[in-house]
Amino acid sequence: MIPVRLRAWFENRLPVSDSQTLTQSNIYIVPTKAGFAFALTLVLMLVASINYQLNLGYLLTFLLAGSALVSMHLTHATLRGLTLRVKPPAPVFLGDGAELDIVLTNPSGTRHGIGLAVRHQRPFSFAWCDVPAQGSATARVSFVPLRRGLTPVPTLMAETRFPLGLFRAWTIWRPAAQAMAYPKAEEPPAPLPATKPVPGTSTASRTSEGGEFDGVRSYRRGDSLRRVVWKKAARTGELVSRDTSESMNRELWLDFESAGLSDTEARLSRLAAWVLAADRLGVAYGLRIPGVDLAPGQGEAQRRTMLEALALW
Repeated sequence: MIPVRLRAWFENRLPVSDSQTLTQSNIYIVPTKAGFAFALTLVLMLVASINYQLNLGYLLTFLLAGSALVSMHLTHATLRGLTLRVKPPAPVFLGDGAELDIVLTNPSGTRHGIGLAVRHQRPFSFAWCDVPAQGSATARVSFVPLRRGLTPVPTLMAETRFPLGLFRAWTIWRPAAQAMAYPKAEEPPAPLPATKPVPGTSTASRTSEGGEFDGVRSYRRGDSLRRVVWKKAARTGELVSRDTSESMNRELWLDFESAGLSDTEARLSRLAAWVLAADRLGVAYGLRIPGVDLAPGQGEAQRRTMLEALALW
């Protein structure tokens, strides 16, 4: 086994890039266990042929040795010339796996049996693929961010043992991409804070404890399912929708101080759960954390902005 410090020193010397072309300078090749066993077999066959003067033994020994040399060349050539490119990973919540799509571009003939994996994961979990001639293929690997915020994509490895498994050729690659890890949402989520009227608008609508609207109307065909009050439907059997004309006059503030927990990470987890809940309700919501004050809004962009603010705080 390579010492951890030596491995870290070696990886820190590698260039950082989201794209890497494989050449003789960054591909390594060694015999596998099967390759060493094959070499020992050839030595025994050669000794036996010399001892007993077996001409056919010489022929078979050197024929197999030549096949092994050709296999070594093909194993190295399977990686040589490929271009690897990583796509930016989608944001995930802390504790979930971030998926990396790696595109392999091939300028020449078909390549077989190429595996990609995160280098530091044990045991290796390879994603195997074949790359068509003058085409491309995509392999997907995953890793779990260990902290919230922006996390560097870990060192990746590509390897092959094609065609006979006697040699292992591999390369090590440090992508420059980063993964965004949101705080892990609290489960089960705490009730939402009460909504407040928007200054200068009508205050006719009311909210119940937990930020849910008392003002609802009967469900109409075409209403978004996100505006259906499922809890009320479960209790009464009546399908009702939130009155959007009233909900537009109210806004919800998610405040770090009102989270009610002593631990900072627990507060961020609660706020993340509130962001998801408010987004499902379809109300305008804002965020207040020390040093950050984000105005109320709605939609996917608002949800992502809020979660990124929590992740980077």
